[in-house]
This record gives sequence, C-alpha cells and structure tokens, in this order.
Amino acid sequence: MTYSMELDLQVCSRARLSRDPRFDGKFFIGVLGSRVYCRSICPAPTAKEKNVRYFATAAAAAEAGFRPCLRCRPECSPGTPAWLGTPNTVSRALRLIAESGLEDGGVESLAERLGVGSRHLRRLFVQHLGATPSAVAQTRRLHFAKKLIDETKLPMGEVALASGFGCVRRFNAAIRRIYRRTPTQIRHLARLAAPRAENHYVFRLRYRPPYSWHGMLRFLAARATPGVEAVQDGRYLQTISANGSYGTIEVSLDAANDALLARVQFGDPRSLFLIVERIRAMFDLNADCAAIAPHLKDPILAERVNAEPGLRVPGCWSGFELAIRAILGQQITVKGATTLAGALVRTFGKPIANAGTLTHLFPTPEVLATADLTGVGMPKARIETIRA
Repeated sequence: MTYSMELDLQVCSRARLSRDPRFDGKFFIGVLGSRVYCRSICPAPTAKEKNVRYFATAAAAAEAGFRPCLRCRPECSPGTPAWLGTPNTVSRALRLIAESGLEDGGVESLAERLGVGSRHLRRLFVQHLGATPSAVAQTRRLHFAKKLIDETKLPMGEVALASGFGCVRRFNAAIRRIYRRTPTQIRHLARLAAPRAENHYVFRLRYRPPYSWHGMLRFLAARATPGVEAVQDGRYLQTISANGSYGTIEVSLDAANDALLARVQFGDPRSLFLIVERIRAMFDLNADCAAIAPHLKDPILAERVNAEPGLRVPGCWSGFELAIRAILGQQITVKGATTLAGALVRTFGKPIANAGTLTHLFPTPEVLATADLTGVGMPKARIETIRA
C-alpha cells in the first residue's frame, strides 16, 4: 500500500472538485500528465480523477517524482498539523525540523535528540509521511526558497543562505531541477510589490478558515509586555532576537486571502526561516478548526465555539519569555503580572531605537541569572525561581 492510499480518497476528491479552502495543505494532488503537484484550491482546470494521485504531504509528492505547481504555489499552503495521524516521535521531529531543518547534525543527530535510532526514525517518517526526514527537510527548504524568490528582493546568494542551501551552486541546481527554471526566471514571473527598505520583508502566511483574529488580539493585548509587545489598530507588534541579531515583527489580518501578513524587520536574512516558522506557531496557523470543533461537544464549550468560530491557541516567541511570565503571574492578576514584566524589561532588557512603542528586547537568561531582582518588586521565592 502506498502512502497516498492511506488518505480518504473520496474526501480528497470532493475537496479537490469543490476547491474547499478548509482542506488547503491537508493533502496535495499529483497530476500524472504534467507531473506537477498542486494544492486542493489550485485554480488550474480540473484534471480527471483517473489522472490524479493524492499525497498527504508535499514531500511525499516530491518523492514520487512530482514538482511544485507554479500557479497555486504549494509553498504558500497552510502547514499540516503535526499531530494529525502521526505518533508523538514524528510530531516532535517535525517541530525540530521546522525550527532548524537538519542543520545541526543531520538525521542521526535528530534521532539522538528524540531518543530513537536513525533507521527507526526513517521508517516512521516513510510510514506516516511518505518521505524520509531528509526529504521533508529538503522540501521545506525548497518551498521557503521559492517564497523568498517570489516575495522578497533578496539577492539570490542571500536567498540560498536564508533557505539553508549553504552555497549558491547547490541552490541553483536544486531550483532548476525541481522547477525547471532558474531562480531569476522564477522571480521574473512573480508579481513583486514596490521595493522595500533594506532588511524589511513581508510574508503572507496562510491559515484554514475560520480564524478569530479579534479573539487572538484580545488575549495578546491583555498580556503584552510593555516595551516588548504591543497591540495597535488591529496589529500585533513585538521585538525579537535570534542568532545574535534582533529586530521587530508586525502581524495583521489579510482576511481576503485567508492569511496573516507578517512584516519582519531583521538584519540577518539567514534567520528568516526560523522567524517565519515561529510566527506560524505563535498564531497557531497550522490548526485545523474543522477537525477540532466536532470534539468540543460539551454544551458550555460548544456555545463558545459557535459564538466565536476560529479560536486558536496563542503561542509565544520564546519559551524562556513564556516561562518568566508564568513565574511572574503566580497568585496575582494578569494586569499585575504585565506590570511586573514591564518593570523587568525596563531594568534588564536591552534598549532598541527607532521602533515606536517597542523600546526593549526581553532580558536574556544570562542577564537574569546574575541580576539583582530585588528592586523589581517580586517575592524572594519568585526571584530564586527565575535564577534557578
């Protein structure tokens, strides 16, 4: 049995024929004649059922010899929920690959972090995703490179580095092999917006509707750390740091395209993949509300779900920041914890300039481990917990 046969073919067929956006990214369609794979919402003329094959991941379609469609752009589809039909080991592996690909030692290092053998991990990936870990990472790398080519003005050398290829020659060869065009030819096909300032990028990050943007902002606004985060005019803003550099993000709703617009200002393009993946996680963009809602059958929960469809689980930029906020919030109100977090940031955070209401980076673990926190207004027990 091939991996594509594990899908519900009738559901896939109905979703393909109706171009239902709720199924976007949940499976991909390989067209036998053209040998391309498409999203379920692809606007191209509908192929006959006998001429298509279904794959649950883009990597599986690529492994079967199909190349990405230049019209519907599979790299722009919402991500597949990591928990969907996969064991915990595969879900954890996908999260680690999303953070850094396989740049930290390859499949062997990934397997070691997960506590399994590399051969067993490969078997799990082929069984549940239809592709090896290396193939999944390579497909992600290619998709992000294509997104950078289409949506930014980055020089091709920087696109190669930002998408994890390491060198321009390998990047050019991979793009030409998969897309049958050079990177420059692909960029000429893209409808690029007006030139942007240096180190400024805009990404359109898709989700499966519905999405309760107001519910997300309402939650984040009440807990925004002064100086580090802000919610203004329907936008979420935050200072960020990664790999020794820092910058800002601004996220807003693009309801017409079932997407969030992420505006990123960051000096090191090599961190863009990490930044985009973290934004997707922060705003729970891979969630499948249509699959989640039927399980919330409790009368009280169902009433809330029906009143505000598309509620998501808010995430965070940094697990360390979230842990500190959890410590600060013990036995006090949300407002009180936010005030304490603001005092902590003003005292120990790194100031930044020219970012409007965003004035500081959140303090690093190294700074807080040796800082004198007695003047912030916290009980001794919380100070000791932060230093631990």
